Amino acid sequence: FDLASILTRGEDGTPLANPPLIRAISKDPVLSEVKLISEPWDCGGLYQVGSFPNWDIWAEWNGKFRDAVRKFIKGSEGQKRALATRIAGSSDLYNYHQRKPFHSINFVVAHDGFTLHDLVAYNQKHNRANGESGRDGCNDNDSWNCGAEGETSDVGVLALRKRQMRNMHLVNMVSQGVPMVVMGDEYGHTRHGNNNAYGHDNHLTHFQWELLETTRDSFFRYFSGLVSFRRDHPLLGQAEFLGKADITWHEDNWSNPESKFLAFTLHGHGRDLYCAFNAHHYFVKVTLPEAPGGKSWHRVVDTNLPSPADFTPEGIAGVQGQYNVAPYSSILLQLQ
Repeated sequence: FDLASILTRGEDGTPLANPPLIRAISKDPVLSEVKLISEPWDCGGLYQVGSFPNWDIWAEWNGKFRDAVRKFIKGSEGQKRALATRIAGSSDLYNYHQRKPFHSINFVVAHDGFTLHDLVAYNQKHNRANGESGRDGCNDNDSWNCGAEGETSDVGVLALRKRQMRNMHLVNMVSQGVPMVVMGDEYGHTRHGNNNAYGHDNHLTHFQWELLETTRDSFFRYFSGLVSFRRDHPLLGQAEFLGKADITWHEDNWSNPESKFLAFTLHGHGRDLYCAFNAHHYFVKVTLPEAPGGKSWHRVVDTNLPSPADFTPEGIAGVQGQYNVAPYSSILLQLQ
């Protein structure tokens, strides 16, 4: 339900605690059995992420997940606690009554706003083609062009952009909740900085099948492979909120706003996962958790490596002791 918060307002626009339409849908014997997802805000400024009237049925687009991921990955200060909370399933928003982690719809990109590619290629919107003199579209995108605005031939900038796209997709795939992605992001679709392109019926909004083919063995392989890895791994997308025995945060620097490194281990099923995100501009050498007898860590993802080494679903053995995590990159290891 697009801009669903408008459905919670009374006749005079006042937000209602028990809006009759939402209640009727929630109590209907047929409608209550389908997946109900709200975009929990509206054009009048009513923002209800975590508070949308839900009767323990409605899920929500988690806009706070989007904001935390974008800010942390681009290197904003003071975002580590927020990102950790979102990765763990946003219990601060959804762990009450009968709600579950799957009531959080996690996303980095939605149908409007920047595409995943443009999120790492533009600092500002470029909406002149919309005919409104650039007045339309959101001005606060939490984006970073990685050193050049728009199209560039700079090899370093292009490599950084690819890492950042991989990083944001990895966060979404390892977080508790339901991941949502936008068609076209799997090959790096660009709208050339237009963040409000809904009115166009052209290359800005059309799916580019030929571009998909050019990335089939590189970014598309990484993108789709991680989706499959998440689907097949029991520790990702759990039905209940995580307890202390389910996750270990490898962190003693929570209160330092300048700290931009976050690492954790998910435990269970003998297939523990270790994940680390480095949003610093320098390498961070980490000491890995000790593997139990007879097992070892295998590298599944290192976003700093070129394809196909960036994603190896079966895992690369021999990762022990320490790992040097590259600037603006992330890793995923699996215990085998």
